[in-house]
Formats: sequence, structure tokens, C-alpha cells
Amino acid sequence: MLLKLEDPKFFANLVSIISELVTEVRIKVNKNGMSLTAVDPATVAMVYFNIPPELFSQFEIENEVVLGVNLNDLKSILRRCGMGGSLIIEKDENMLKIGIRDRIKRDFKLALIDIEGEEKEMPEWEFKSVIKMDSQAFVDAVEDCLVVSDACSFIAEPSKFIIEAKGLHSSRVEFSSDEAEIYSDMSIARFSLEYLSKFIKGAKISNKVEINFSENHPMRINFPTGKVMLSFILAPRVEQDD
Repeated sequence: MLLKLEDPKFFANLVSIISELVTEVRIKVNKNGMSLTAVDPATVAMVYFNIPPELFSQFEIENEVVLGVNLNDLKSILRRCGMGGSLIIEKDENMLKIGIRDRIKRDFKLALIDIEGEEKEMPEWEFKSVIKMDSQAFVDAVEDCLVVSDACSFIAEPSKFIIEAKGLHSSRVEFSSDEAEIYSDMSIARFSLEYLSKFIKGAKISNKVEINFSENHPMRINFPTGKVMLSFILAPRVEQDD
């Protein structure tokens, strides 16, 4: 296996975002590219990404390879990538060889780890509400809610999308069809802001976000960047009766 990327900063950002949610993961490399599907330790959220083979300047692989990786360790190495360089990734028995080529030639070795558990797949659902909008506007709305609460509600109508949080204080952001593409019936669902605050870091790699949800159903947030997809799934917040 030999992979070469000419934009390592993008990959470094991707790893950094995902490491907010999960630490030890399986990264799969096969003829369809590089992908990851993982569930957070609390089994509340799931993350997925895929980088197709054509985005690598070199993509040499005979059989599928599964790499057990500690993302915090990988993130520390990828932080050493500068602008304008390239990244080379090779598997050597139980080690991952990572080469950074910019002003000088640098090489690292990262020990691969065994990760137990079943292979996860991203579920396919149909949603009543699909919202496509500017990712920074979504970030701002979530951060507004974080000021006043630990959970927020997504409310969608045919021509309106609202993100609001209520507690002792409240926050409400409303988007019309002028600010977002709204494909929706009536839907309302409540979600944890702790998780959403991690998801919105996907705005670092994409200026667009697609929010998919239905009433009291897990949501899916996609951050598309050309042919690369970063997606999150989050279970709804269920309030307990006293």
C-alpha cells in the first residue's frame, strides 16, 4: 500500500475534526479510496468520511487494508505538515510509515493497533426535512445556542428553518428560503449541543452543510467538499420526566 496526497493540510483537518468524537478507529483503504466509519464511546453519534482514489496523486493497493489507528497520535504527526508539501502513507507490517515532503524530507512511524468490535456501516435513511445552507451560518446558530443551553431544537417548515434553545435564557435563529435551500414538511427534533459543537468543526473543510432530520429521529449532517464527504449522525435528545 502506497498513498500520496498533495494537500496534506486538508487530510490533517479531517483527522483533527474526527478526533473530537472518536480516538481509536479503523481506516479502510480499498479500490474505492480511503474511508472511516466509527461510533463514539457513548454510542450516541457516528462519523463517516470517504476520500476517493482519484484525489490521491498516487494510489497503489493490491488488496483491502484496514489500519487500526489512534487519531490523537496521527493528528500530532499531521500537525507537522506545512503548506505546499505532500504526504506519503505506507503500511509496513504493524507500522504506518508517514512521510512529509516539503522543504525537507521527514519520516515518521506510527504503531498500528488492534481494535475490537463489529464493522460499522453508515445507515441509509429517508428524512422529512433536508436543509442546505452556508456552513458558517450554521456554526453561528449553534454557537448562539451554546450560550444559553446544552440542547437545541431544529424546527423545519416548508419555507422556514429554525434553530432555537430555551432555558433560563433563550436563543432563536430563523432562516428563510432566501438564506437556505429548504426541502421540508413539518419536523421538530431536539439534539445535544455538546455533540453539535464538535460536528460544526466540519466547516473548516466545507463552506456548505446539509442537515437531514425527521421528528424524533437521528439526524445526519453532511459536509461535502468536492468528491470528499464528511458526515455525522446524532441520536435525538430525549428529555427525562422527573
